[in-house]
Amino acid sequence: MTVTAGTEAELAVIDGLIAEQEAALLARTPASARIMDEARAFLAGGVASSWQDAPPRAIWIDHGKGSKITDVDGTTYVDLHNGFGAMLVGHAHPAVVKAVQDRVALGTHFAQPTADLIPVSRELSRRFDQPKWRFANSGTEATLAAVNLMRVAKRRPKILKIEGSYHGHHDAVQVSVYPDLEDAGPPEAPNSVPVHPGVLAEVAANTLVVPYGDVAAVRHVLEANRGEVAGMIIEPMMMNIGVVPPPPGYLADLKEELQRHDVLLTYDEVKTALTVHPGGATGRFGVTPDIICLAKSMGGGLPCGAIGATAEVMAIVEDDSYEVVGTFNGNPLTMAAAKATLLQVLTAEAHAHIEHLRDRMAEGAEEVLARHGIEGYVSAYGAKGAVIFSADRINDYRDFLGYDGRYGHIHWLYQHNGGVFLPPWGKCEQWTLSVQHTDEDVDVFLANLETFAAALKGVSPAEGRRDGEALSRRT
Repeated sequence: MTVTAGTEAELAVIDGLIAEQEAALLARTPASARIMDEARAFLAGGVASSWQDAPPRAIWIDHGKGSKITDVDGTTYVDLHNGFGAMLVGHAHPAVVKAVQDRVALGTHFAQPTADLIPVSRELSRRFDQPKWRFANSGTEATLAAVNLMRVAKRRPKILKIEGSYHGHHDAVQVSVYPDLEDAGPPEAPNSVPVHPGVLAEVAANTLVVPYGDVAAVRHVLEANRGEVAGMIIEPMMMNIGVVPPPPGYLADLKEELQRHDVLLTYDEVKTALTVHPGGATGRFGVTPDIICLAKSMGGGLPCGAIGATAEVMAIVEDDSYEVVGTFNGNPLTMAAAKATLLQVLTAEAHAHIEHLRDRMAEGAEEVLARHGIEGYVSAYGAKGAVIFSADRINDYRDFLGYDGRYGHIHWLYQHNGGVFLPPWGKCEQWTLSVQHTDEDVDVFLANLETFAAALKGVSPAEGRRDGEALSRRT
């Protein structure tokens, strides 16, 4: 396990900065505090989802437009949170607004198919190289269907997942998401650790856990459980611990090993699809799974989910051996928004624009870190990226355990107080650019990083920039 914590002196500085910046955030968000106090009478914890109540307090949002959101206190932010990556189109994109407005006047729900299902399915098939599709309403629903499909297809009880990966909140995948080190077992053969007591031990025992990037570990588990494993679910780029790309050749070798044991491969591209490449991680790395799960950015901000698969796998759905069902599956509003997102908004030009912004953010951030002598790097692909304050690359969950979470949190606070809304839980999450972000938005992000770096090193931002310019002239 890589240890990436800073010196005691540096961590003491960070503790002081956290206290200062949290106090500043709390002081400037009184309306959020007032509304949250009111909400606690009716909402458990005062929020709709536990993920919304990030320390030091949930920030209540009033509206969004383009690349910006505005909170209930009237503060406007460059939004790089983007709804945990769902808003690749940005906020209130005219094409999505028009599509939903036109559709809502024709009726919002029928529980029957409508015409937009066909162009959406056709475009997903083109982008992700899967011939047959079904729809759902969230990433959790999509991965639940995928796990069931694998088990029904192979008539076997067990699945494989990666240690430290999140695939939704159904029981089969609520295993070894963020296990404590004392429970996790040996790194080459991790234990199957239930996330909470609601996941029964006998359920968790059918979810076998392996480290990311290690085909040999997969081979060992498959041989030890010969004839019992139906499939493996994996984020092809691991997103629960920042942004971790696959080692060279890993995905191809993994697919070959699974095929050797007649085991299906499911990609969970809920976070990566459309954001890291027009065809997701599938398109970026050129390895096509048996099943793919989509959600988030596909729906233009509406609740969505999709499952694509080979004709052989989807034959099980077509003959009703396994039913992919849901009252709101293929909802007309979602399909209208998805059609606009896929065919009008996420064009080749839009993806090129995002790549340009990503390059500026990544290169600019690494320059700031290097100039201030801060150990770290940027991992960024397409619209996704993260600043990792570690001298060593994080390659799997055990590396992630050694990464001190205070760095991500203080960076989040400086960005937030400086007018950039990054995802909370800074150690875990990644930014998401949208098609509506601008170079000026990137400049704000980089200026905030500069302010944080200077505070950490005890210099003014201007001094830090001058030192960098002087070093550049000497070299």
